[in-house]
Amino acid sequence: MVNWTLQDAKNRFSAVVNAALEGQPQTVTRRGIPAVVVLAVDDYQRLCQAERAGVSNFIDHLLDIPKGGPDDLFESVTPELRDVEW
Repeated sequence: MVNWTLQDAKNRFSAVVNAALEGQPQTVTRRGIPAVVVLAVDDYQRLCQAERAGVSNFIDHLLDIPKGGPDDLFESVTPELRDVEW
């Protein structure tokens, strides 16, 4: 994704829109912090349809992680220590 400062995006808005229409979302920053993303309508509609169709987003994916105790998820391994001469 290409980053634009707000001032550059204002000055070259046609370039921002053209790049988004070519399938390259454009990030616009304000004071160095990402503020908005410009993307083609087709891409936006595809994302909205995927959300409505029940395709989980990343947050839902993280929330679906099993919540059993630590003994249920990973095997505990005690490392063997070795003697070191100083």
